[in-house]
Amino acid sequence: MGYAHCFLGIEILRTNRGLLLTQRKFTLELLKEFSNGPSSSVTCPLEYNTKLTPIDGDLLPDPGTYRRLIGKLNFLTNTRPDIAFSVQHLRQFLQAPRAPHMKAALHVLRYLKGEPSLGILLNHSHTFDLLAYCDADWGSCPHSRKSVSGFVVFLGDTLITWKSKKQTTISLSSAEVEYQSLRRLVAEQS
Repeated sequence: MGYAHCFLGIEILRTNRGLLLTQRKFTLELLKEFSNGPSSSVTCPLEYNTKLTPIDGDLLPDPGTYRRLIGKLNFLTNTRPDIAFSVQHLRQFLQAPRAPHMKAALHVLRYLKGEPSLGILLNHSHTFDLLAYCDADWGSCPHSRKSVSGFVVFLGDTLITWKSKKQTTISLSSAEVEYQSLRRLVAEQS
């Protein structure tokens, strides 16, 4: 049968360093489908300090376009961990997408335009050290005050898993925790 060249839309390229998993064709089709004229590429998936909220801006007349775009970007995160945080951030607004959300999603497309063939390299390395890194942006959501965290895990020199996620609980400062504890104590004594 030979070596696999494509699996579930993921292209498998053999290099002297290992296997490169990419979704170049899918990315180019995505750019063609959602491109709205000539635009230059950008170097970051989201503009620095982008804080989108569910209430700012006008509702989109056709939310299906936004939902379809975010769904395709979510599929693209299988080989593009560099857009995982951006897509996670934009996924929150699928219920009622607004103009700023679509503008940010189109910014992600401009980022993809710069390097459509980036992917994951499964390295030939003989190192099997397991390394994990994580980070959190405490209370970063201006609307809900929830934190966003993310992690990456490497096996040797190969990235094997990654995730960006908005936490389910709200971050509180120590002063807020003390204040709420004091309020509960006063309420119990009343």
